[in-house]
Amino acid sequence: MSKSLENAALRLSGISKHYGYIKALDDVDLEVHPGEVVALLGDNGAGKSTLLKVMSGAHQASSGEIAVNGRKVDRYDPRVASELGVEMVYQDLALIDTLDISTNLQLGKEPLMPFPLNLLGFVDFRRMHEITETQLERLGVRTAPAERPVEMLSGGQRQVTAIARAAVRLFERGKGTILMDEPTAALGYEQTKMVEGLIRRMADTGFAIVLVTHNLPLCFNVSDRIAVLNRGRKVADVPRSEADHSSVVAWITGAERAIA
Repeated sequence: MSKSLENAALRLSGISKHYGYIKALDDVDLEVHPGEVVALLGDNGAGKSTLLKVMSGAHQASSGEIAVNGRKVDRYDPRVASELGVEMVYQDLALIDTLDISTNLQLGKEPLMPFPLNLLGFVDFRRMHEITETQLERLGVRTAPAERPVEMLSGGQRQVTAIARAAVRLFERGKGTILMDEPTAALGYEQTKMVEGLIRRMADTGFAIVLVTHNLPLCFNVSDRIAVLNRGRKVADVPRSEADHSSVVAWITGAERAIA
């Protein structure tokens, strides 16, 4: 059954992005729905990262429209995107290594001690760890104790923590869109499987996910739909069941074009 565009968690229409005479994106349409994982593929320079930055509000499109949960957004930047429930997980993770998992997840929303200590800004660390454990349990994450500093985590644990932080920020609204840039880059097999499991669990709880990756096994293992960019244009947008390794490679290299 096809999904209505009006029900899309995030919808891009006719998005173009120019850098002087260089056209990084050319009239791209893309949407992602609650509970859906869209894998965004393409060769280096295809426009994937640029499109992801437009979706996150980090870059402003030269033309086109963006709608979040069916509502067109005229002014779109990272702050507005976050307020509307669009969170970005960058490839460098943007975690604070010297702080523990709890503090990274609750940064800016730390629970304070009861009155009068709250007036002095004293953090209730026990409560913060309890909240974090509950949130991680909800996501099915058992990566490390909440009190462990990020600098002591493995690559896979760091990646899971960064993804969980984006999900935690969306818990209160109960829905949202998470954008991921190469979440398994430089990870080993077991760590990649850990991240795959988290992505699928998050989608199963209703999050919309856009996943930029060069990892085709990851794409086929977790995605519901595959979109491919080639030189700034979308050349394919199909359900995963309608794609195979050979067709995806052909779309990425430009040998075939299969717009849905």
